[in-house]
Amino acid sequence: MMHAQTRTWRAGAALAAVLTWTGLLASAAGCTSHGVDEMLGKPRAPEEAIRVSPDDGSRAVRPGEGLKVRVPAGRLESVKVVRSQDAQEFPVPGRIGEDGTTWRPDAPALATAARYTVDAVALDAHGRRVARHTTFTTYVPDERFIGYVTPENRSTVGTGMIVSLEFNRPIEHRAAVERAVRVTSVPRTEIAPHWFGDDRLDLRPRTYWKPGTKVTVALRLRDVEASPGVYGLQHRTFSFTVGRSQTSLVDAAAHTMRVHRDGELLSTVPITAGAPGNTTYNGKMVVTEMLETTRMNGATVGFKRSDGKGEYDIPDVPHAMRLTASGTFLHGNYWAKDVFGTANVSHGCVGLRDVKGGSSATPAGWFFDRSLVGDVVEVVRSKDRKVAPDNGLGGWNMTWKAWKRGSAVK
Repeated sequence: MMHAQTRTWRAGAALAAVLTWTGLLASAAGCTSHGVDEMLGKPRAPEEAIRVSPDDGSRAVRPGEGLKVRVPAGRLESVKVVRSQDAQEFPVPGRIGEDGTTWRPDAPALATAARYTVDAVALDAHGRRVARHTTFTTYVPDERFIGYVTPENRSTVGTGMIVSLEFNRPIEHRAAVERAVRVTSVPRTEIAPHWFGDDRLDLRPRTYWKPGTKVTVALRLRDVEASPGVYGLQHRTFSFTVGRSQTSLVDAAAHTMRVHRDGELLSTVPITAGAPGNTTYNGKMVVTEMLETTRMNGATVGFKRSDGKGEYDIPDVPHAMRLTASGTFLHGNYWAKDVFGTANVSHGCVGLRDVKGGSSATPAGWFFDRSLVGDVVEVVRSKDRKVAPDNGLGGWNMTWKAWKRGSAVK
């Protein structure tokens, strides 16, 4: 009799354990799949861990919509917001709340005709660091057009910098707009414009700028009619300085990058480039953005699995330098082992050895610390086509004759 009771008690305990586990799963499922992921130790995706409003890539955001950064769990470590207007950058002051979960700007209203960049770093509920980088642009009053200008005012840039204006509206009267943009330099050099489509105007000299050149860009767009009934808003002058000369030659077949400073070989760095099937573009590319840490998700550039998720999703890529608008970067790589200088394994980027969190002592950190926006990185011997001239600042891949044919002023 005692034996039967013991078996009955054991069966009941086992059933209770099953029901308890089932209840836990049901409870987690009721909370959302992210709850299950956290129970299993999986970190949230950056866009879930750090919520930014307005959404990344938003356009024509109204001033009253406001800006907010928050984390559903964990705490914000740092938030940096920059407002770009008329080729000038202005830090947006704000503060993280006492509980560490929200950040708001000191001024609640957004500026019109501006681009905002948000860089936030947070620690999730398990102490893991997550970074997120977002941008959005704000509303421009009706019947007006503006040009977003690269590079920023009073910056020091590499010798390959190309002045680029991206307009918020299509330009029908391109010659009129082109005449209202004047780029001059000291020492004096010939500078020519080239249109890419009806909303982008780039200007460059015949060859790379000489180190020390002072460049002035005068925008006299106010009241210029770009299209019927659409008039310019800007009347502004800004300038930048060309720094030392640095160019880097990536040999995809040899798995090396030769860095030249002022005509002398500075170093030869082992690299990994695009793997077969995901090769790296050939040609001259210009560094347009430098990020200490950024997230890279394959889904944003077409590398998706059958379930729609990215083939890779790395939340903390260190020492990232953008080379093309389509997503080619030269960046630090801490997850690949024993490939630098021997094999090409990336999805098209150029990778340099690094450590998690980044370090100045690694090849990636060394190169990042010695680079400028505007430096040229040229890729050769990759089994891919040459990068398109309008993919980033790729205009150096055009002959001078072909470049000058892109002017609207005849």
